[in-house]
Amino acid sequence: MASDNRFAVLIDADNVSVKYIKIILDEISKDGIATYKRIYGDWTNPSLISWKSTLLDNSIIPVQQYSYTTGKNSTDSAMIIDAMDILYSGRVEGFCLVSSDSDFTRLAARLRESGMTVIGMGESKTPNSFIAACNKFKYLDILSAADEAEAEEAAPKAEPAKKPAAQPKKTAQKAAAKKPKEEPKAEKETKPAEPKKQQEKAIEEPRTSLRTIRRALRTIVRENSDEDNWIMVSQVGNLLDKRYTDFDVRNFGFSKLTPFLESLDMFEIKDMKKDSSSPQKYVRLK
Repeated sequence: MASDNRFAVLIDADNVSVKYIKIILDEISKDGIATYKRIYGDWTNPSLISWKSTLLDNSIIPVQQYSYTTGKNSTDSAMIIDAMDILYSGRVEGFCLVSSDSDFTRLAARLRESGMTVIGMGESKTPNSFIAACNKFKYLDILSAADEAEAEEAAPKAEPAKKPAAQPKKTAQKAAAKKPKEEPKAEKETKPAEPKKQQEKAIEEPRTSLRTIRRALRTIVRENSDEDNWIMVSQVGNLLDKRYTDFDVRNFGFSKLTPFLESLDMFEIKDMKKDSSSPQKYVRLK
């Protein structure tokens, strides 16, 4: 359940694509309320024209920052200054920094030092220094790919073409005679689904690999389980989030933690009731 914590959402338009805006706002709504929604860029640049309708539809305030020198990202300083102004206003409990730029690493660290919750969002190419400086980091390209795959699955499948009505024997023989003999070869030459595979490979994997997660899970369960070696699934998730800021089961194709743990084939999982509370999911190593 989302909390009532207030967040300042600050977006670096030079390093974020407009197609991610829905994911950004949906994700921050899970952690709190987006009190400030600002986006920084040189709006005289034609490359940012695609943002116009999106900003109006989502009530995001554009902040103009001219590019004083070609090849330099001028939005960083404006975004940092605004972040510090908002911090000292005392009107928020956290910040959402949306960028794939490592230049915001020190800003994220400074905000955390002041007791702020810092959520980072960017693509898989984001440098590890910025990811580690945030309390939590979300990969926009991986989440976007997962959403697209889910939409494809949910879309109604095209019905198979109906077979033509049976032709009279003579007509069928004539049609068969007219068919070119080389048609089977043409079928062999066509190889669909190649572009889709290449597109899937183009999306980078999360920095924290599945192998690293498996090792961490073994350690977490061993060190924090009760005398019977059981530990609540929710506790496992909390400890894993604290250890790896970029951990998200959606990075591995799952929507919930329990199915993800089941897929690893490392744990026994069952519902248990302790201390007159409602049944909870518990796990222990096999």
